[in-house]
Amino acid sequence: MIEFNVQDMTCGHCAGRITKAINGVDADAKVEIKIEGRTVLVDSKASVAELAAAISDAGYTPKVA
Repeated sequence: MIEFNVQDMTCGHCAGRITKAINGVDADAKVEIKIEGRTVLVDSKASVAELAAAISDAGYTPKVA
């Protein structure tokens, strides 16, 4: 499980965009988002760099927690 801290994720719309971006890298990824804690947990075969790039491409700033 990879954990990202995404401080600029503030709402459900943001969460949906991030989930869609991650699923674009790995359609089988399991994504758990906690908006209040601004945390994105990902269980995926994709690398941390690939997942971080997908979140960045969606317009957010991920930091590995």
